[in-house]
Amino acid sequence: MKLGILVNTGRNLKHIIGLTEAAVRKGHEVMIFAMDDGVRLFREPDFKTLCGLDNVSMSFCDLSTGVLDVPKEGIPDEIICGSQYNNAVMNHDADRIIVL
Repeated sequence: MKLGILVNTGRNLKHIIGLTEAAVRKGHEVMIFAMDDGVRLFREPDFKTLCGLDNVSMSFCDLSTGVLDVPKEGIPDEIICGSQYNNAVMNHDADRIIVL
């Protein structure tokens, strides 16, 4: 199963980590897309390290980082700096989507 997690707030880091780790343990693929206030989580090291887990891909909305003045320096290269296109791809490819 492919699980998509749309992160559009900065309030649910523990839930994002828990859901991602649980899905990976079960052998599922996880796609995470951060936008709006969700890009603020890139200030949290635990959020950025999720990209290092097996079967996890991450991307974020470049526009949101600019509008919210979230620096892209320090974001791992494995995390794609993208656009709403990446969100659309996640929604298309995922079997289930969770919005946090």
